[in-house]
Amino acid sequence: MKTFSLIWESFLFAFSALRTNLTRTVLSLLGVTVGIFAIIAVFTLVDSLENNIKSSFDFLGTNVINVGRFPFTNDGRDYPWWKYFRRPPGSFEEYEFFQERLKSAEAVTISVSAGTTVKAGSSAFEGTQITGVVDTYPDVFDVPLQQGRFFTGSEIQAARNVAIIGNEIATTLFPNESPIGKQVKIRGMKFTVVGLFEKEGGGLFEISSKDQTALIPFGAFGKMYYVGGRRGVEPTIAAKGSEEDIGLVALENEMAGLLRAKRGLKPKEENNFALNKTEFVQNAIGSVFDVISAAGWVIGGFSILVGGFGIANIMFVSVRERTNIIGIQKSLGAKNYFILFQFLFEAVCLSLIGGLTGIVLVYFLSFIQLGSLDLVLSFKNIVLGLGVSSIIGVVSGIVPATLAARLDPVEAIRA
Repeated sequence: MKTFSLIWESFLFAFSALRTNLTRTVLSLLGVTVGIFAIIAVFTLVDSLENNIKSSFDFLGTNVINVGRFPFTNDGRDYPWWKYFRRPPGSFEEYEFFQERLKSAEAVTISVSAGTTVKAGSSAFEGTQITGVVDTYPDVFDVPLQQGRFFTGSEIQAARNVAIIGNEIATTLFPNESPIGKQVKIRGMKFTVVGLFEKEGGGLFEISSKDQTALIPFGAFGKMYYVGGRRGVEPTIAAKGSEEDIGLVALENEMAGLLRAKRGLKPKEENNFALNKTEFVQNAIGSVFDVISAAGWVIGGFSILVGGFGIANIMFVSVRERTNIIGIQKSLGAKNYFILFQFLFEAVCLSLIGGLTGIVLVYFLSFIQLGSLDLVLSFKNIVLGLGVSSIIGVVSGIVPATLAARLDPVEAIRA
């Protein structure tokens, strides 16, 4: 209890010294403020940018493997697109083959997409991505609905003309009213709206979000477009793996084996398909932003270093100014750690005030509108800023505080 009382008294001494020399305090914490502001601002921008970009690729799903002709990556070698172009596209028969035999997947689905215009009365929405789906589509990809429902099994099987439309399409075609039960025209065919997607908002890239997307049954899509073959619209088969399958290794191996058997490939023949994991895109984005974060540390590190030197310089000056007071305190029985804590707390308080000021500046910065990019100051970055401030305070103040604690009381009083 006595130790706690002495520590608290040391803190009060430090706070009193900071308040007495207010001008010097403000000037000395500016370096730390600029440094913390630079680091946390960069990290906030990087985190917000990374989250925005990753959310733009949410349509790829999570823990999903897609069957395609073109691989996402080729391990840094030349990309022989002409060879991939000659590969056969996926088919509905292969989807049914996976449905019957694939054991490592939680769900398998097939979808096919094309760009078109959706009309209702005299209104039209251009640039709609129309996607034909089957009943397993919600088991692999998220289908967040604001109103209505997903297709029933009978609607999928009978290829009925029903649709789920995006928020932007609904706002354009049916302003100020619910689109559920209304009719829209797609390539001259009438579709009844049974569902409305939740509003998603735009991303940084020109990638169609759910706001500009319309889902229809796979069979209904086939009424308007030729599906399959080299001249038709190419469908995509996707399988969702389980959380226990780390890296989706088991799912990938099983899918490769089944597809090779289905396509009649001999043991020595290479795969004429690509199994693309959606995590590849997110990992690639993450690696890019790791480099940017490292650059942020370098940029902010120099500012923090300057701020640390400034605090250390002020603390050396404070020790000299208060040498006589230190001697009196020691002569009255003050322990070395009491003097040490007194100056160390002063350095840490200086650094923390500077850090908090920098974080507050970043918080106000997050209110600036940057188009579709939302700046969000995360709790992780706040803790990081305070942690870095505390460390800088300790490192900058430990040497002056140690020198003050080791002063001889007699010589200190004479100073």
